[in-house]
Amino acid sequence: MKFAEETTSQSQVGIASADPQDALNDLRMSEKAMPLLNHVKRFIAETVDPMYEEFVRLGEGHEDRWSFAPGQLEVLQQAKDKAKEEGLWNFFLPDAETGEGLSNLDYAYIAIELGKSPLASETMNCSAPDTGNMEVLERVGTPEQKKQWLQPLLDGEIRSAYVMTEPDVATSDAKNVKTSAVLENGEWVINGEKHYISGAGDPRCKIMIMMVKTNDGDDRSRNHSQILVPMDTPGVEIVGPMHVFGEDHAPRGHMHMRFTNVRVPESNMLLGEGRGFEISQVRLGPGRIHHCMRTIGKAEVALDYMVKRGTSRTAFGQPLAKLGGNLEKISRARIDIESMRLLVLKAAKAMDVLGNKEARVWVSMAKAQVPEKACQIIDQAIQIHGAYGMSQFTPLPELYADVRHLRFADGPDEVHHMVVGRHELSQH
Repeated sequence: MKFAEETTSQSQVGIASADPQDALNDLRMSEKAMPLLNHVKRFIAETVDPMYEEFVRLGEGHEDRWSFAPGQLEVLQQAKDKAKEEGLWNFFLPDAETGEGLSNLDYAYIAIELGKSPLASETMNCSAPDTGNMEVLERVGTPEQKKQWLQPLLDGEIRSAYVMTEPDVATSDAKNVKTSAVLENGEWVINGEKHYISGAGDPRCKIMIMMVKTNDGDDRSRNHSQILVPMDTPGVEIVGPMHVFGEDHAPRGHMHMRFTNVRVPESNMLLGEGRGFEISQVRLGPGRIHHCMRTIGKAEVALDYMVKRGTSRTAFGQPLAKLGGNLEKISRARIDIESMRLLVLKAAKAMDVLGNKEARVWVSMAKAQVPEKACQIIDQAIQIHGAYGMSQFTPLPELYADVRHLRFADGPDEVHHMVVGRHELSQH
């Protein structure tokens, strides 16, 4: 009897529920979104993938790493224009007039496909960090802020950055952010240092959303704010690129930045002073799950490489796929991908049904599991290729670095396990 009571208690919060009628367990894509998914698949195969090959070819030998080579942005823009014409644009915004109006669940299926191709997300204006920044502006921006910054982002005319991580404090706890913003004569004066600011090196990056400290009160949840800072504001300095496993990811980069007496109008504040963490609730649910969705697509690419290599190479009289436990590794990779897919879909559905805040535990479960398992799959794909798997002749090293960094981006593994673990303890 006691066991039944405990199980009922957990079911009420939607975590241990096995009720087939529970809305959280209906993970079907809506009928209205199925044609869009099929359209996206065709567009990636027929337009994005050939464009990406040309984009890479044009960039070969380009000396200035912090600019695009002649012709690169032109071929990308042609693909973007075609995506717009075909209605494949801005469908990351859930239930919004400015996007496709998709649920998080419907978008999850599409984002998995986007993750399989390096430029698919940008071609359809669904790439980070613009997605999160657009969602914030769409939800909490003033009409003036939307006109100046949201519309150009929605149109794909500019890029943006999100500025939070700092070198001198543990910003996995965002309440430690110490870059200051002080109001003086109708302007916010910003001073501080940030690093790993993804996309800030891109010459198309024109606006940043920055987490700053505006108060020093006892309620630490009300001490921080988020504010709009144009890239060309005096006092904004790019110190240099931060590397990820030795790569600078030019020309977009992950930049080390310094802000010295940077002045922006008081009207650049988002939502209101001290409401920075309220804004985080807007972006962190969907934004984190978008990464997980795309990562499943990348894991699919790695498994495809693993299988093709394992069945096309022979050693010791047998295909590589049948040597050294490789068949089991292939099996486990498929099992892990399907497990990840179900968890991500359920996290997306939880956001649709419960809202971002209440779905936080589901998002953290996906965020803790998906990058770790995807890294293992990519690592095994590298292993079956031998030294060739570490070379420039496969996308596997880049895939590994990209997915491995997600175990820090949007919060380290430990933070997400803490969220899930605390929730589990609270049920007993």
